[in-house]
Amino acid sequence: MPCTTLLVGKKATNDGSTMISRTDDGFFDVKKTIVVKPGKDNKYKSVIGHLEIELPKNPMRYTACPSVDPKHGVWAATGINECNVGMTATETTTSNPRVLGADPYVVYQEKKSKKDKDIPGGIGEEDIVVLVLPYIHSAREGVLRLGELLEKYGTYESNGIAFNDEDEVWWLETIGGHHWMARRVDDDEYVIMPNQFGLDRFDLDDAFGAKKANLCSKDLREFIKDNNLDLNINGEFNPRLVFGSDSDSDHVYNTPRAWFMARYFNRNSYKWDGDNADYTPESNNIPWSMKPDRKITIEDVKYVLSSYYQGTKYNPYQKAQYPEKGIYRPIGISRTGVTSICQIRSNVPDSIKGIEWITYGSNAFNTCLPIYANVDKLPAYIADTKLDVDSNTFYWGSRLIGALADSNYGTSIQFIERYQNKTMNEARRLLKEYDAKMLKQNDNKLLLEANQKICDMVKKETIDTLGKVLHDASVHMKNGYSRADN
Repeated sequence: MPCTTLLVGKKATNDGSTMISRTDDGFFDVKKTIVVKPGKDNKYKSVIGHLEIELPKNPMRYTACPSVDPKHGVWAATGINECNVGMTATETTTSNPRVLGADPYVVYQEKKSKKDKDIPGGIGEEDIVVLVLPYIHSAREGVLRLGELLEKYGTYESNGIAFNDEDEVWWLETIGGHHWMARRVDDDEYVIMPNQFGLDRFDLDDAFGAKKANLCSKDLREFIKDNNLDLNINGEFNPRLVFGSDSDSDHVYNTPRAWFMARYFNRNSYKWDGDNADYTPESNNIPWSMKPDRKITIEDVKYVLSSYYQGTKYNPYQKAQYPEKGIYRPIGISRTGVTSICQIRSNVPDSIKGIEWITYGSNAFNTCLPIYANVDKLPAYIADTKLDVDSNTFYWGSRLIGALADSNYGTSIQFIERYQNKTMNEARRLLKEYDAKMLKQNDNKLLLEANQKICDMVKKETIDTLGKVLHDASVHMKNGYSRADN
């Protein structure tokens, strides 16, 4: 699924937390945010791959953002489990014919006659969170469990998956049908992933030795050598050259997003615009990870994941008629279902370490709603989304605001900015208030109360903003007329 991922190490954030975030850019998928409690099922059956997998015992509770319509499977997207491990899956990535010819995807094959049997496919985005998040106690464990599943069952698509706990952030990328590699994000760096194979550095010696910051499938060295995959020279090893793509479409769909994100976080470190720029929107060598010019906040992550190239000639909403206007794929695209930021904090008790920041719809026009993840139930405002349009739910309220504001950007953007500022200010205040209460009482009932208060506040402001952009859209309807009836 086309998405955009941003990861931040604990020394690169303003509060020492780790953050993993991703826009889940489906096709206007209707989403909700729920708590999944441990069940008794010991087998999992996928819809797309028609694959049955036996599950480990003793699963944990976790949050998830599944699709409301289950016809294509769960698609849990993202969440935080009761051990304060976060996960987001998946970022659709790219590959090349050399890799896929050597290790093809594992695709479901329906039987051709009554005598035959169906051949199951591998695992994919539909399944990965459900198969991994309830069973892991650290980010590293997440990599190892998923790696084992990939080697055993294979996958039918190319994906990137992120994990975080209070100390570490890990990024795993699949390679062909059964191979994979993963790297620990340096504490003082952030990572940008715009639908391409991302890793541009990897220590194979560490992966097959101490395994401190690099992990991979057991035969990756042989796989590279036997299939003549290594395009590197001078002794360097850049996995992006070996396993990734280098296509014309990357330059309008993928690399511009990496450019905007890096340009935002490292505006003073490099030249991003004009003649002799270090990197342009169509550069293939924009680094996978960088040290930011300053510490990164939740608000920064939300802003970057809302980008439509504001402040550049590529902005589709600007009045100026640049030839380049709207030529690149935005980050805050119209069809986003859900975006989450899994934030794991280290300077607070275990009960309040995990905060999940949720948005629905196009990030350009929505706001961020934080929830304490260590709860047994979430408010109906985010958990009870239905397929029918209902402005009393956060998902549909966000979608309606985005569709109306997009059509009248010049006059509606002021309402959006006020809405985003007001809700984020109040959400921050409520988190601080309930953090302090939990430090004194450590009563999980307070977390239920806090989540409800945050949702009630955001609901009030969402309905108010919806009314404003609806009125603005009504005023600008094309069948209006200047002459009144009186």
